[in-house]
Amino acid sequence: MRFSKTAAVAGFAGLASAQTYTSCNPTTNSSCPSDTGLDKSSYSVDFTAGESSDWTLSSSSASYSSSTGAALTITESGNAPTLISNFYIFFGRVSVLMRASPGTGIVSSIVLESDDLDEVDWEWIGGVDDQVQTDYFGKGNTTAYDRGTYVNLDSGTQSDFRNYTLVWTSASTTWYLDGEVVRTLTYAEALNGKNYPQTPMQIKVGSWAGGDSSNAEGTIEWAGGETDYSDGPFTMYVKSIEIENYNPGASYTYGDMTGDYTSIVVSGSSSSDDSSSSTSTSTATKSTKTSSTKTSATTVSKATSTAKASTGGSSSESSSNGTSTSSSSSNSTTTSASSTASSSTVNVSGASSIAGQVSMWAASALLAVAVFNL
Repeated sequence: MRFSKTAAVAGFAGLASAQTYTSCNPTTNSSCPSDTGLDKSSYSVDFTAGESSDWTLSSSSASYSSSTGAALTITESGNAPTLISNFYIFFGRVSVLMRASPGTGIVSSIVLESDDLDEVDWEWIGGVDDQVQTDYFGKGNTTAYDRGTYVNLDSGTQSDFRNYTLVWTSASTTWYLDGEVVRTLTYAEALNGKNYPQTPMQIKVGSWAGGDSSNAEGTIEWAGGETDYSDGPFTMYVKSIEIENYNPGASYTYGDMTGDYTSIVVSGSSSSDDSSSSTSTSTATKSTKTSSTKTSATTVSKATSTAKASTGGSSSESSSNGTSTSSSSSNSTTTSASSTASSSTVNVSGASSIAGQVSMWAASALLAVAVFNL
């Protein structure tokens, strides 16, 4: 079936608003602390074996099962159970094996987010079992909501575990569903890179009630309607998460206030897959995937990676470095980081798309507030 990337002008105004924020934006504050990095190139966590000290659970609690992994449950207003990595990655692959939560107004999400509000998302609306949404933001820029896509599926997301993978490089970001490409975003398409997500990201997997009565009307409508908590509990399940970190390091530091990935300093990189790290310091490269070394530092010119990206048309959005919260969000070990599929229309099995519905409440959605602070 055919998948077509279609902008949703207003329909994504509530995306991941419960999980996106920054405590210190390095593009406006030069004294922000360094980010704790994942100091190995390969990492995985199996939640069927129980909780992990590498992840912090925010808001409410979780239970763990050998068959379904982490159960993230919403029972009342204010619940927004979210697994947050205690580390950041700097370009890489993130694969999550999960089941989305049912329930009117309930939103399940996978969010990659940086301190300067670069963001890449998967989103599921609880009232729509056979659909997933994709979106991205750069530097917290919410001047337009036409970056999102809807993907219709041949089977549901709430009863079966499915693999959702993001392959994020300096040249492009690709969304895979059970190993099939459903979207590719190039550096050039994101306002010629100005709004391209490119700084170290933390990983957040969880759910929240977009339909909570305290939210803005636009957010409630986007989430599918007002949530009736007496219909719950509403549970999202996360079995496992697998990560490749293309620039492993003990820490990531913004070398200046540009928010450009070439300014990121990687310290304590490791050349092996174990948890040890060395004392080297390097500057991020522009290549699609980098291999780290213990002693060398590599810098690739900006032109190198930009040439790899498509020169597709730019978005209608404007550039912004604001600090406001952006209102977004198969075992794919064989997934290729470089896809030849077009970012506008590709053929995949088991997925199709619908046009984003343009709502009249776009202005009110801009005022949507987060239901909790992580």
